[in-house]
Order: sequence, then C-alpha cells, then structure tokens
Amino acid sequence: MNPDGFLADIETIPRTLMGLAESLAAQSLPLDQVLAAPSVLLLGMGSSGYAAGVAAARLRSNGYSAVAELASSELLPPPHPDLLVIAVSTSGESAETVAAARRYAGRCPVVAVTDAPGSAVTEGAQTVLPLLAGPESGGVACRSYRHTLAVLLALADRLSPGTAPTVADACRRAADATTDLLDRRGSWLNDASELLGGPNGTWVVGPAARLASAQQSALMLREGPRRGAQSCETGDWSHVDVYLTKTLDYRMLFFPGSPYDDELLRWTADRRSVVVSVGAAVAGAQLTLGYPGDDNRDVALLTDTTVAELVAHHWWAAGSN
Repeated sequence: MNPDGFLADIETIPRTLMGLAESLAAQSLPLDQVLAAPSVLLLGMGSSGYAAGVAAARLRSNGYSAVAELASSELLPPPHPDLLVIAVSTSGESAETVAAARRYAGRCPVVAVTDAPGSAVTEGAQTVLPLLAGPESGGVACRSYRHTLAVLLALADRLSPGTAPTVADACRRAADATTDLLDRRGSWLNDASELLGGPNGTWVVGPAARLASAQQSALMLREGPRRGAQSCETGDWSHVDVYLTKTLDYRMLFFPGSPYDDELLRWTADRRSVVVSVGAAVAGAQLTLGYPGDDNRDVALLTDTTVAELVAHHWWAAGSN
C-alpha cells in the first residue's frame, strides 16, 4: 500500500468508469447468462460486502427475496436449487468468500463477481462477471469498489422484470462528476481535510439507500491514513450516535438524502458539531461539496466516496499514519 499509487488510482476512476459504461452499453458482460431464481444471496467482505448490501436492498425493493451476508458468517442459509448465490471478491482470492462459494458450488447456481477471471472464487461458478477495474497500484479498493457497485446494480436491473437498464448512463455521469471533484480539489480539499480531522476521529453518515457510501468512506479514512472513522445510517444515527456529539469533538462527513436528515441536523447544530456535506447543501454545514448529478441516487453511489478518498490521501501523504 502506498499513497502515490492510491492517488493515481483515484485519478484513473473517470477513465475506467467510462470504459465500464461502454461495456455495459454494448452488453459485453455476460449478465444474460445469470438466470433469475426465487431467492438471492450475495456474499462478500469489506468493500465487496458494502456493495453487495446496496445490490441486495435494490433487489428487495424490486420485489425479490435477497440478502447480503458477510462471507465469514457461520449462519449462512443452506444450499438449495432455488437459491442464486453471488460471490463477490475483487481479487478472487478472499479466503472467506472463496470458502463460502465452495459450500454452494454444485448445489445451487453460483455467480462470481471479480476482477480476476480464473481465480479461486470462480471455481464451480456457472457465470463469471468481470469488474474491468484493472490493478490498483495503491493497494486500496477505490476503483474496484465503484466497478463492483456498478456491475451488481446492472445485475439487479437484469434480474428485475420491467426494470430499465440505467447503470451505463450512471457510470458516464459519475465519471464526469468525479472529474469535476478532482478538477476542483484545489478549492476544497484543504478545508475539508482540516474540518474532518478532529482529535476524536471522523464519523460518516448516509441514508439507507446509500449506506455503502458511508461505509466505504469510513474505510478509506482507516485504511490509508489509519485514522479513526466510523459509519452510520442517517435514521439510526439518532438512536446510536447522537450521544457522542455531547462529549466529543464530533466531525461528520455527511451524505444527504434521508427523510431523517432534519432530525440529525438539529442535533448537530445544537451541539455545534462539524458537518461537511457531500451533495446537497444542508442547514448548518460548514462546507458543502456538490457535484453534477448529485441528485441522482446511482450517480451519487458511484461518486460520493471521492471526497473521502482524496481526504484520506491528503492525510496519508502528509504522514498522518
């Protein structure tokens, strides 16, 4: 892992997202080989697990019985011919995901989602969906995280009757939005890094439909610069995290869009917490970082984490670890 490679990976995101958009639009990925099943189980760890959670929620909202589980869980459902298993691992070698996929291979349909065709996670899989993200020289899953999200969302569209495929367009728009944030970083990165870098750590909060944006952003702050960072869902925040604003120097990276934003923002304003908003402007935020398309859920999912990634690199390169 190294910060220079990490920055290079971030700066390459617009190009690889555009490439993925072209592949999705041309129907180059074997999505049509994945047959619908009554139930869907998505398996992954870390960033792959975050992306799987978004896809499972999307499938449920479309009427599917779908869940995402950590591949390391000892409480996974039993194999069944009516269960479609989607094993997600960028490297294809995540020990937990490989072991879980082997449990289901030959006993129910298995799809491997990976950037490494021919890797261990593909053994026994009926279909392999490539991520097309390419190697990440920084050793941090930033580009591959977005590609995993996009491929899983495209698969969710494929499995949901009557759902129009929109992910290719979202990839294009997210590439443009990421370029916008990168091009303007000189005007916001120092301020965001200072505002979010409190003595007690950083909290990242987002709505349920984009919880992965908060989870992945917190991971970026932990993985590179080794800073304390935690994630939370907006509505749940008032039940589990609000207490910390009373006693800590509370610094929040915030993704708006939940029906429960106002309740959270009332508490942060009353207790003078620091809020950096990514997307829409919100009351009381010390800094707002909007970007083109931030009102579109899928564009936001594929763009939100850019802010945390650049802040993480800023801290990491400065020797904060």
